[in-house]
Amino acid sequence: MSIAYTNAFIINGCGEAFEGHMVVDEGRIEAVGPGSLPEQYQGLAQKDLAGKALLPGFIDCHVHLRSDGLADTRAQQAADSVAVATMRSARNAMLTLQAGITTVRDCGSKGGADFALRKAAQEGLCKTPRLFLCGCMICMTGGHGWTSGIEADGVDEVRRAARRLLKEGADHIKLVASGGILSPGTELGAAQYTVEEMQAAVDEAHAAGKTACAHAHGTRAIKNAIRAGVDSVEHGYLIDEEGIQMMVDRGTYLVATSTAVRNVVKHGTQAGIPAEVVRKASSAINQHISGFRSAHQAGVRMAMGTDSGVPFTKHGKNLDELVYFVEMGMTPMEAICTATLQSASLLKMDHRIGSLEAGKLADYIIVDANPLEDISSLTRQQNIDSVYLEGALMYCRAEADAWQ
Repeated sequence: MSIAYTNAFIINGCGEAFEGHMVVDEGRIEAVGPGSLPEQYQGLAQKDLAGKALLPGFIDCHVHLRSDGLADTRAQQAADSVAVATMRSARNAMLTLQAGITTVRDCGSKGGADFALRKAAQEGLCKTPRLFLCGCMICMTGGHGWTSGIEADGVDEVRRAARRLLKEGADHIKLVASGGILSPGTELGAAQYTVEEMQAAVDEAHAAGKTACAHAHGTRAIKNAIRAGVDSVEHGYLIDEEGIQMMVDRGTYLVATSTAVRNVVKHGTQAGIPAEVVRKASSAINQHISGFRSAHQAGVRMAMGTDSGVPFTKHGKNLDELVYFVEMGMTPMEAICTATLQSASLLKMDHRIGSLEAGKLADYIIVDANPLEDISSLTRQQNIDSVYLEGALMYCRAEADAWQ
């Protein structure tokens, strides 16, 4: 099916905005540009988007679809069977899609629920964003995430764990380089895996044409992960100037997940979040904001990730992260580009998705506001008119309203 959009305010993901047109044909973008629809496309079905904005589908590079964002996510995960977790993941994936997120990278889902979700989506049993999956994260014995990850110690065990996950269908490998906020008995600043252990898994991922990321909060853990060759550092809340320069020099991405730490501090123990979790988040939030600003000013590559699924970071509220990007120093245009083309680049998919350019897959959203004037407009569901994945309509507000 071919369709031509006219009179749209187009934000193309490459840093450009203009009034113009876009033509979609068989799931790909045929043409896009400023001004009127070219003569050769005048015979196509047309949709006038006057007063609306047209953007690339957004990309969230750090989610946990099997968790609902309850105060105690560990308890929920422990209680769920794989079947229930898969159904929960499907619902959360749909909420994410409705919010304008057309691609997600899931960063940890035990029991194969994420792989089951992908198979269900491929068979048309549910609608999801495009899924980049890792299966379980890999951690040291007793390390952060051990209840939902694969425990592996030493170079050979870590390499074996990475190979197992790649065999199961992982698109990326996630390593745990430091303690974490949610895991009891671990501290943010404590490094866990060694450079050599992580490098074994990174080498396996890269040899298979995949990517690797590392959960890392503390300064030493961040630097260990960078030296191991990961494609991205997740969180990086305690990053220092040396770590920032290493990321610049090596082209390592930062996926800052600002929403996650803020929500823990905002809701606190009064909402049922364990006191130890709140303590650790509170200790990190100011350094996170300062470190992010420094990293942005230094030119560190960044991609968007929210950690959706952790306490009070709800699926479908992913674009709150853009508001925090702007609060911490980005322009609205930079925030949008970070969450589209730059995130696609981290996933090694920027040749196919992430921007509105001829030849790319037709992942796009139509909204009722100009996010360059008010970035928070993207966080309000009533402003999301429709969402398309490879040219297929995945969400339409008018249809959703009719069901209510």
